[in-house]
Amino acid sequence: MPVNPSIVGRAYPPTDPYRVSREKIREFADAIGDPNPAYRSVAAAQQLGHDDIVAPPTFPIVLTIPAGHSALDDPDAGIDYSRVVHGEQRFVHERPVLAGDSLRVTVHVDDVRVAAGNDLITTRSEVRTEDDELVVTGHAIIVVRGEGK
Repeated sequence: MPVNPSIVGRAYPPTDPYRVSREKIREFADAIGDPNPAYRSVAAAQQLGHDDIVAPPTFPIVLTIPAGHSALDDPDAGIDYSRVVHGEQRFVHERPVLAGDSLRVTVHVDDVRVAAGNDLITTRSEVRTEDDELVVTGHAIIVVRGEGK
């Protein structure tokens, strides 16, 4: 069953706030194998001009993937989650994510199209502070594999 194109233009309610902690940044940096001291040391981050430790540029995936389920789980979308694969991801940063940030994510469905028998869903995840400051925008393409793929 194809993805329902009528979901294009939908925006889902913002997520509950996610408090970015020093420990979560360190765990993420460890998981991706990045030894940058600015991800672990306030002094190292301050030398770079930040108030607190800074998160790796891909850290927002921790917030955007769970938030993206609002679109994937939308009953109107008609998505068979057993056929979903992550096709593409990129982030556009307005500023780095810092320890102490309290962030919310609003997911928008920007496009639904068919390519090579697969449905491609383009989403935009706006990551904002509770004061509505845009910090980073995640752009993703989710592939819903066609039958027999």
